[in-house]
Amino acid sequence: MIPNTPAYPLATSTWDAAEYAALDRVIRSGRFTMGPLVRQFEGEFATHFGARYGVMVNSGSSANLIAVAAAVLDPRYDLNRGDEVLVPAVSWPTTYYPLTQYGLRPRFVDVNIDTLNLDADLIEESIGPRTKAIFAVNLLGNPNDFSRLREIARVHDLILLEDNCESLGAEHDGVNAGTAGLAGTFSSFFSHHISTMEGGIILTDDEQLYHEMVSLRAHGWTRDLPARNHVHDKTGEAWDDLFRFVLPGYNVRPLEMSGALGLEQLAKVPSLIEGRRENAAYFLERFAAISAVRTQKEIGRSSWFGFSMVLEGELAGRRADLVRAFDEAGIESRPIVAGNFTRNPVMTHLDAIVPDSLPAADKIDVDGLFVGNHHYPVRDGIDLVADTVERVAGR
Repeated sequence: MIPNTPAYPLATSTWDAAEYAALDRVIRSGRFTMGPLVRQFEGEFATHFGARYGVMVNSGSSANLIAVAAAVLDPRYDLNRGDEVLVPAVSWPTTYYPLTQYGLRPRFVDVNIDTLNLDADLIEESIGPRTKAIFAVNLLGNPNDFSRLREIARVHDLILLEDNCESLGAEHDGVNAGTAGLAGTFSSFFSHHISTMEGGIILTDDEQLYHEMVSLRAHGWTRDLPARNHVHDKTGEAWDDLFRFVLPGYNVRPLEMSGALGLEQLAKVPSLIEGRRENAAYFLERFAAISAVRTQKEIGRSSWFGFSMVLEGELAGRRADLVRAFDEAGIESRPIVAGNFTRNPVMTHLDAIVPDSLPAADKIDVDGLFVGNHHYPVRDGIDLVADTVERVAGR
C-alpha cells in the first residue's frame, strides 16, 4: 500500500493507459485551446444521454453559471431580476450563486430526508406569484422524480433546470438525469463519475439556448456560432465576425485536453456506472440491519455517487464521534454536500428566501455524512465502514 493512502478513500482515478495516451496525443499535436476534440466530445456526450446539444465548459460550477445566464438572457423566457427560483436547501454553493448573481431570488425548499432531493409536496406549497423556475438537484447520484417535476413545471408554467453534477448516468422513468428540463449540468471533476481533470457539460434540446450558451462560454462573441444562428447572424466578413460581441459572456472554455479525456471516459461510462451500482447493492444489504443509520432511498436508478448516512437512535448527535472513528480506521468522509446551506455565513450576501423551518435539511446538517463509492468492487471497504459504525453505535 502507498504510504498515507486511506483504507477507504472518497474518490479514486478512473483513468488507465487510454487517458494518458489521449493527453500525449494532444501534447504532440500542439493544439491546447478548445478545438475539434472538445466539439467531438460535446456531440458524443449529448448523443449518449439522449440530448440534441452539448456545451463543454471548464467546470460544473461554470456549467450552472452558463445555463442560468442563458435562461435569463434568452428573450423567450420570462425570467427577470426579483423573480424567484425554487432550490433545495441541501446542495453545493454554485447551485445558488449564479441565481443571485443574475438578480434572481433563490427560495429554499426542504428536501426529503430519505431521497435527499427536493420534497415534491413542498415544491407545490412554495410556488408564489414571483416563482418562475425550479432548479432541481439530483443529489449523490439519485435522480428526482422527473415525471412529477415536469408536471409541476407544466401546470405552473415554470422553467425546469437540473444540477446533475453528482448524478451522471442516473435515470428515472426512462429519462436520463440532466435531460428532464430546459437544461441540465454535469461535472467531470476528478472525484465525479468521469474525470477530465476539471470540466463541466450542459445538455439541452433547445437550439437557441445552445447558441446562447456557446456564445456566453467565450466572451459573448459570435466566432463559434454557425453563420445563421439564434443570437446574431454573422456578416459574412470573416475578419469582422471573429470579433463581434453580442452577449455579456465569460471565458469558461475547456482545454482541448479535456475533450480528449472526455472521449476516453465516455466510452467507459456503462462499466463505471454498473460497478457503482453493484457496490451500492452490497452497501444497502450490509446496512439493512443497522438501525442507527438512515441510508439514501433510491429513486429510479441511481448512479450512486457516494453512500450517505443520516445518523439516528444511538448515533444521533454523535457525528463527530463517528468521524473520529472513521479517521482512525482510514475511512475518508465528508458532510452531505454542504448540509443545510442556509446555515452558512455567506447567506448574509445572498438575497434569498428561507422558510422558518427546514427540519430535514437541519437533520442532515447535524447528523449527515457520506463515504465514497467507486467503479471497482469495494466490499472490504464497505465492511470496514459498517463495522466501524456498529462499533461506535455500541459504545
